[in-house]
Amino acid sequence: MRKTESFNAGWKFFLGDDAAANAIKYDDRRWRKLDLPHDWSIEGKFDSKNPTTQAEGGLPAGIGWYRKSFLISASSKTKTILIDFDGVFHNSEVWINGHYLGKRPNGYISFRYDLTPYLKFGTQENVIAVRADNSDQPNSRWYTGSGIYRNVWLTTVNKTHLPQWSSFITTPQVDRQKTEIHIRTVLPVFVNSKFKLKASVLDDNGKIVGSVTTTVKDTVIQQNVQVNNPQLWSINHPYLYKVKLQLFAADKVIDDYTTTTGIRYFNFDADKGFSLNGESMKILGVCLHHDQGALGTAVNTRAIERQLQILKDMGCNAIRTSHNPPAPELLDLCDKMGFLVMDEAFDMWKKKKASMITTKIGINGM
Repeated sequence: MRKTESFNAGWKFFLGDDAAANAIKYDDRRWRKLDLPHDWSIEGKFDSKNPTTQAEGGLPAGIGWYRKSFLISASSKTKTILIDFDGVFHNSEVWINGHYLGKRPNGYISFRYDLTPYLKFGTQENVIAVRADNSDQPNSRWYTGSGIYRNVWLTTVNKTHLPQWSSFITTPQVDRQKTEIHIRTVLPVFVNSKFKLKASVLDDNGKIVGSVTTTVKDTVIQQNVQVNNPQLWSINHPYLYKVKLQLFAADKVIDDYTTTTGIRYFNFDADKGFSLNGESMKILGVCLHHDQGALGTAVNTRAIERQLQILKDMGCNAIRTSHNPPAPELLDLCDKMGFLVMDEAFDMWKKKKASMITTKIGINGM
């Protein structure tokens, strides 16, 4: 079965660059010990001479390395071991036991690597190394932070499992008497008719209110689950359902995955404006950057929650994530606390950021 655990504890950090730091036997005994998430820029001194300039807070950036040694039990030899980074700022490169896994230039988008082929099991130690390069300055109109500033997770699954972000949930037509939740799931190509996929919808008490089981005959499975007398999600009543997917082989569950969803409908009208669940309302929103002021960008769930509570008390009901995908924790809290969200992907489309910075230096977030 699937097991996801925090991989934040027990890292070592070095502010600087050393090309040899990806090697298994590299001597990191003098490196600083810390737990993630971590933002090294906020730990530095404010200085107008720093290349980050006023737009990024005048804090240092540069290059930093992270390393962690860990064990994987011998019982996991038949499993797939995956590592998920919610965000590393930026130009991150990752090695496992000296093997290069890849590079992720974007500092805000989550990413995953499969560690399985390169792991040692039992009492043999594994070493993961991460290089975060934030030296190309200036590169933003806001404070970015530096390093592994979001959470890291280790997931253990069976060889046949549900892929990352494989399900897409929609409610095309919402009715207060009965509503269908549509669940579209993309499966690995090697899954065939020996397998079944069960989708269950649970209310906020954990009670199953609808389910469907489908024999797998294609790599894309469309399932519709009817919910009677649904509770609609709104900013004042942010009711959430859970959708649980279970992958069966010979009537045995070999993987499962649970996500949350809300049932609601909305409309934009040129004359009447915006409505949610048929009720007219004003979108009272703010543009919210991903840092937490003096706390920096290292994800702190309680700090995010407090920020949203203050905004809620002010009358705010909508968030535009300026100018990038936010931490998963913020989106989860917005769902739970009743905020509409515009999840912004980029702040630049046709013009390179570097050229924008040189012409409009000092202009902070829009």
